[in-house]
Amino acid sequence: MNSTRKPVAVVVGATSKWQSDGRNTKLAHGKALDDSDMPVGMRWGIGGAIAQKFANEGFFVVLTTRNAANASALEIAIREQGGESMIVELDLVSSDSISKAFAQIRNQAGDPDVLVYNAGYLEGRDLPPEKELLENIPVEMFETAQHIASRGPFLVAKEVLPAMRKRGEGSFLISNNSSSLRGKKRETGQSLYYPRVMMRTLAQVLTEEYSEYGVHVANVVIDGTIDSPGTRALPKAQQQPDLVMNPVKIAEAFYYLHTQDKSCWTHEIQLTPFPTKPSF
Repeated sequence: MNSTRKPVAVVVGATSKWQSDGRNTKLAHGKALDDSDMPVGMRWGIGGAIAQKFANEGFFVVLTTRNAANASALEIAIREQGGESMIVELDLVSSDSISKAFAQIRNQAGDPDVLVYNAGYLEGRDLPPEKELLENIPVEMFETAQHIASRGPFLVAKEVLPAMRKRGEGSFLISNNSSSLRGKKRETGQSLYYPRVMMRTLAQVLTEEYSEYGVHVANVVIDGTIDSPGTRALPKAQQQPDLVMNPVKIAEAFYYLHTQDKSCWTHEIQLTPFPTKPSF
């Protein structure tokens, strides 16, 4: 499928739970939203913006999502911009799904030159105020969070890092959030984000293991609310628009990391909107 042998960028989680018909959008607003007035770069959150950025820079982009229909509009947008991409279904809860997905990627696109792990989840967000404490959290909910935040990136790394190590180059970039910096109490309306600490730790471990082989591993702490159809419609975003982060600019940070010279790699970067104090 990648007939011209362009460099390959794989975006795990290329669509957003806050896109116009995303899970969080429907949970927060009770319906899908109209995104026709939003710039195309912002309609699918960070994953969509990263995919478009790398496609515009000449990469063949692989869009992974649990359901191919979720990424069909993004694939069309990339094609209309002159880029090339393909959709691969991938369920991070299933090791078989991960293996099959990357076998398909290697066969149809080639070994990834850059892997962006941008998977998100909403487990815990719909728990009511009286269910804030850990004792009320179903084990199944915690296990899903662990699958996405810890086990998932571990299994994805096993699929792509060996080829990068043998080539002596490649980037493995993780999209994370401020809950990865330290353990914090989960507030009502928030997901079970404390497993994100393990995601950050994995990035640190992989840096120590693979940097010497020429593989650039970085943890990107996105410290704020990302613009998308679902988040833009929230009262806090409408009342304080300067607190909302532009996913197109976030994508530029990911591309910058991939193109850094080996003599001065960044292994963690924290992106925070200007009116707020950085989390720690």
